[in-house]
Amino acid sequence: MSLQRINEQQWYRTAPKADGITLIDEPWIKPFYRCNIWHVQGSKCGMVVDFGLGAVPLRQHVALLSERDLLAVASHTHFDHIGAAHEFGCCHVHADEAEILASPDNARTLAEQFLSDDMFEALPAKPYSHAGYRITAPQMVSPLEDGEMLDLGNRQWEVIHTPGHSPGGIALWEAATQTLISGDLIYDGPLIEDLWHSNLADYAASMRRLRKLPVRTVHGGHFPSFSGQHLTQLIDDWLRQHDL
Repeated sequence: MSLQRINEQQWYRTAPKADGITLIDEPWIKPFYRCNIWHVQGSKCGMVVDFGLGAVPLRQHVALLSERDLLAVASHTHFDHIGAAHEFGCCHVHADEAEILASPDNARTLAEQFLSDDMFEALPAKPYSHAGYRITAPQMVSPLEDGEMLDLGNRQWEVIHTPGHSPGGIALWEAATQTLISGDLIYDGPLIEDLWHSNLADYAASMRRLRKLPVRTVHGGHFPSFSGQHLTQLIDDWLRQHDL
């Protein structure tokens, strides 16, 4: 049975969270594959972290993203996170994956492996097709390094390099609000650690690093947000299960 097609105007939804952070997502993609797109409001500019599948234009259909000056950051370069990155002109990503973002083919971004009807509850409007899916590179790719600070005016976010799920994975940490945007290294759901460029030793080191932070709230790359207390529990369970 063929999947229903959804009007572009209905493809995205937004949900405000605490501390001036808004979740944007694609409800017609199944939860396991559904990327969380995070918008953070600052006094000087806003920041958007990750960009979803890109099958439907993001900025055109999410009013919150129409602001001209947005700091665009990719947590890593898998297709479900960078599809609409090109809509933001300049996109920031860790140096270890800058080359993939600058030339995003379907193999290295995993679209070849995962993009199929299995991902969806319903499909974007025609002419979208899985066979025709391609990611457009951003006009400019700006490499990030561990420890770099992203300045939104009244808000400062620290880049934490968290390799493991992928070599250039990052988390973003705002000490003032004790908020962690964790990308795909950790979220409250089944983690993926066996991809072509995953590394378990790196994964464990990144987990231990995040565990040391005094986190109050975690906004992950997938699934609902959760508490810092739950983060500690998830990390401890993961390390125990992997005997690392």
